[in-house]
Amino acid sequence: MGVSWRVHLQLLVLLLVAFWWEGFCEENAAVFIVTMKQPPAVHQNRGLERLDFKASRISKGDSNVLNVWKKPRNNTKPLSYKSYLIRLQNSILRKTLRGQRYIKLYSYHYLINGFAVLITPQQAEKLSRRKEITNITPDFSVRTATTHTPEFLGLPQGAWVREGGPQSAGEGVVIGLIDTGIDPTHLSFADGFSTNKFSVPNHFSGICEVTRDFPSGSCNRKLVGARHFAASAITRGVFNASQDHASPIDCDGHGTHTASIAAGNNGVPVIVGGHHFGNASGMAPHAHIAVYKALYKSFGGFAADVVAAIDQAAEDSVDIISLSITPNRRPPGIATFFNPIDMALLSAVQAGIFVVQAAGNTGPAPKSMSSFSPWIFTVGASSHDRSYSNSLVLGNGVTILGVGLAPGTTEDDMYTLVAATHALKNDTKANDMYVGECQDPTILDPYYIKGNLLVCSYSIRFVLGLSSVKQALETAKNVSAVGVVFYLDPFVIGFQLNPTPMYIPGMIIPSSDDSKVFLSYYNSSLVRDDSSTKIVQFGAVARIIGGLKPNFSNIAPKVMYYSARGPDPEDTSFANADILKPNVIAPGNSIWGAWSSLGLDSAEFLGESFAMISGTSMAAPHVAGLAALIKQKYPDFTPSAIGSALSTTASVFDKLGNPIYAQHTYTNPDATESPATPFDMGSGFVNATAALDPGLIFDSSYDDFFSFLCGINGSGPVVLNYTSSNCGPSTLNASDLNLPSITIAVLNQTRAVTRILKNVATDESYVVGFSSPYGVSLSVSPDQFFIGNGQKQSITFAFNATLNSSSASFGKVGFYGDKGHMVIIPVSVISKIMYSQ
Repeated sequence: MGVSWRVHLQLLVLLLVAFWWEGFCEENAAVFIVTMKQPPAVHQNRGLERLDFKASRISKGDSNVLNVWKKPRNNTKPLSYKSYLIRLQNSILRKTLRGQRYIKLYSYHYLINGFAVLITPQQAEKLSRRKEITNITPDFSVRTATTHTPEFLGLPQGAWVREGGPQSAGEGVVIGLIDTGIDPTHLSFADGFSTNKFSVPNHFSGICEVTRDFPSGSCNRKLVGARHFAASAITRGVFNASQDHASPIDCDGHGTHTASIAAGNNGVPVIVGGHHFGNASGMAPHAHIAVYKALYKSFGGFAADVVAAIDQAAEDSVDIISLSITPNRRPPGIATFFNPIDMALLSAVQAGIFVVQAAGNTGPAPKSMSSFSPWIFTVGASSHDRSYSNSLVLGNGVTILGVGLAPGTTEDDMYTLVAATHALKNDTKANDMYVGECQDPTILDPYYIKGNLLVCSYSIRFVLGLSSVKQALETAKNVSAVGVVFYLDPFVIGFQLNPTPMYIPGMIIPSSDDSKVFLSYYNSSLVRDDSSTKIVQFGAVARIIGGLKPNFSNIAPKVMYYSARGPDPEDTSFANADILKPNVIAPGNSIWGAWSSLGLDSAEFLGESFAMISGTSMAAPHVAGLAALIKQKYPDFTPSAIGSALSTTASVFDKLGNPIYAQHTYTNPDATESPATPFDMGSGFVNATAALDPGLIFDSSYDDFFSFLCGINGSGPVVLNYTSSNCGPSTLNASDLNLPSITIAVLNQTRAVTRILKNVATDESYVVGFSSPYGVSLSVSPDQFFIGNGQKQSITFAFNATLNSSSASFGKVGFYGDKGHMVIIPVSVISKIMYSQ
């Protein structure tokens, strides 16, 4: 735990370097991620025979067997493999750039062997000529993409019961979150909150940084590790020490929120704006949390820092990595899969770590996916059945729905509506474009507003954080208004307005169409002097019906309009990959989660201990927590087996048993929804309880993913660069990966696809049923089989195109067991080319 001096020393060095390099940066210096030939630690067993390094000098455990996974902290052996790699990296830099200025930011050694370095393009070209160097990639930027969701997912009566209740759910599993840090003082992460005491898992070896704003004792038996990574950001000069903080502390709020969704304590009271909204819980409330801060409020993040965080999380032996982040651009090159982040995550999967990533908030356009690789479990965002809304009843009898976690006005009384622009003091000009936002009480005349409802404009400045609802409420209080009504500025298009806490009656009209209806009524009710046009009477009246109590709907879940969609783009030319993305959907809309006491990401929840926000960032940690429950029950499951259990048991139906729908536009999204396809929702909406008893699983290994990468045309050198292994004669097409789905981008006449099933339940007989995609004939062999516990069964699917079409069509295959297991996989075929004579 005592690493404070090291953290401060590293920060001081980086700041000094930033000054020293000021002139150097004028020479177009940039951060590059460099990979080397020698295998990293995770590949050590596979590649040891190819090393010049002698095995006798590598650290060994007590049994004198090569110790790859367990890394003693106080190793006194002559030289560890990690030390060897670091020395080799330093030697290459010294020899190649002798006498020149450069700074090495990170050593990567566990998942990839390489480093991040600040150099000029000329120096990068010089390094690339070294035989020890295999790949040099410019650093790139990344971005960040609950009280009721446990009930909506059926955890209290289902999955938690099977694991011994919430006080045991996730026990012994460590979830590593790469995000904006964490607030260690939050009750959601206290280790004394549960009646079942926490004990740190023996396999975890992480540490807790100690800094002035993250003091000793911040970590505990619940929050078992915390680090930060910002070297790339600091050298670029974008790091704001007063706002971003060089420590694991969360000054944004996003990381605290996602951590609590995944594994926050069960039963923490949610009190916001002085109102109690129930008790919160993470999906795996007794799992452990390790935080790796690589994202920051003021600039987002950079791949070099994220890769360092991933590498450290894997070396610390986390069980699950959750990334609510996506790249800001599609990776260049021959395939989207070949980028430093995805390739580091491939090595994490080889180490047995299940990797969850947000799909991205770039929907609803096709091919808007921001998570690409088949070894990453990609999660899209859905609604759930609880929502908060209030309403405004106008004097003409029209009712307008709004958002606002606020009380209502007195039950039957109607109150006069007065717009801020019509209640200005005599010396204030009404043409000031900002006066309608109600941010300054000194320009308003209380004479007009006292005892009335103040009407304010909700402009793009609220979205950008330049104006706030909180300040408007203070304004209303200062001028003695009964409450506040916000109408939507017509320029606020495509933004999700979450329910906002208000301590007085208030609401935001989230629809531009409804805002027009409201303004039409308001303006038509004004009484003006015939000669001067001065307002002599405010005739519009209304009352607010409060929004503190939730509403529940059966039309849930549905795919949210912002959730990124497939098909999975294989490269920058937008060619389609034979891989299904997203994998599943999970709750991501209007999610309650813990909020940092220093959180600045949402001005409306500033100073609150909980916040309600939306995005695929919220969906991913839901699945990370559910994966912890599966890992707890099946500790020997591979990452692919966990993903299979989540996928094959997912549901394609809402609470009423109707097909799940997907929203397709930013404006009026409910008016454009249609039945969701696998490119909207993957295999469907996660079913936590069913995933704990999947029956059959589809498993894939690192070798399978390696063969898949080798099967990409022209990929041999790139695969060697990233993995230090040469492609062999045997390769796999993407459609032949043993995934719990079948996706064919181009069906040229015929295609045969094979899957291998493994039974993880008791002996069972299965029959196979299927529906073919339109324009495709499908046969399955065998169509029934008996399979014993632990046994495997090969299944062959024969596809034939029956028409020419470039439109995607969908089907499914179901394996139905005589003991109740149902294993469903989606089938997607995009282009069909029928043989013609």
